[in-house]
Amino acid sequence: MSVRIRLTLSYAGFLLVAGTLLLAIVWVFLLRYVPSGDIATSGPFVPNRGDLVRAFLPPAAWALLFLLLLGLVGGWVLAGRMLAPLDRITTATRQAAQGALSHRIRLEGRQDEFRELADSFDSMLARLEAQVAEQQRFAANASHELRTPLATTQVLLDVARSDPDADTRVLLERLAEINGRAIDLTQALLLLSRAEQVPFDREEVDLSLLAETAAESLLPLAERRGVAVEVSGDAALTSGSRALLLQLTTNLLHNAIVHNLPSGGTVSVTTASSPGWATLTLENSGEPLPPSEVARYTEPFQRGADRARSDHDGVGLGLAIAARIVHAHGGTLELVPRAEGGLRVTVALPGT
Repeated sequence: MSVRIRLTLSYAGFLLVAGTLLLAIVWVFLLRYVPSGDIATSGPFVPNRGDLVRAFLPPAAWALLFLLLLGLVGGWVLAGRMLAPLDRITTATRQAAQGALSHRIRLEGRQDEFRELADSFDSMLARLEAQVAEQQRFAANASHELRTPLATTQVLLDVARSDPDADTRVLLERLAEINGRAIDLTQALLLLSRAEQVPFDREEVDLSLLAETAAESLLPLAERRGVAVEVSGDAALTSGSRALLLQLTTNLLHNAIVHNLPSGGTVSVTTASSPGWATLTLENSGEPLPPSEVARYTEPFQRGADRARSDHDGVGLGLAIAARIVHAHGGTLELVPRAEGGLRVTVALPGT
């Protein structure tokens, strides 16, 4: 039986039991005090218990039958009204199962259990729709970026096949470079997809130590590009994954070094601690950046107005990975273009 039928039978049964109990109370507290034999009296006729029972039972039976019918009809109507929000939620669930994630219940009325369930379901659909849209956009971007090295490899192989006298050493160097970039892109994609989904053990981490470690590991890249890196600041303690936060710091510093002036560039890394927060700030020199473009830098494969190209170190996922790691740690990532050129990146994480 459906829930509506069960509720209807429950309402009708409850009403019938309540009526029977009321009649039983009348019997127990009234009729039992009436004598069962003939009552001798010289005046008007006085009915005894049998007379009252014979007069009382037929109306009582009709009353119980009326209560049963009233309970069935009224219970059916009330159950339908009570279950109407569930029908709307079920309809929305079926539409979502068919891929219509833009549908919303938008249940009206007071803030009761059904309204809370409907609002929670709408919020879940909104988050799911945003995640699916992001995944579809990310899959399209990733397919585009992975197709480029594969297509380039195919072209090089076709050229080498058509020219048997070509220098294979140059070909192998180009293929190794393209293959290495494809491997880096694949690893970055895996890290980006896992940044917010994989649970991690939290430990106390000092952002100042991570900044020094990242600066030491990227020092050869900075020297090769003629960029001076300066690390300063106080201890900034936060709670999280040391590996992910080191990846965050490394990605931000790598991005600041690569996207800098052709020569004589600078990168400043500072850490600070304030009540409840630990901050990491990176400032790099460079060309003036329009704020409208800066807002898109945390999207995958974005760098300025163009997509990540093969002539840049990295695969265009540094800031995207950093944004995911910061979000997974409950922090904020702010990108602000500097008036004199370049970018200021501020990471704020909950302090310990």
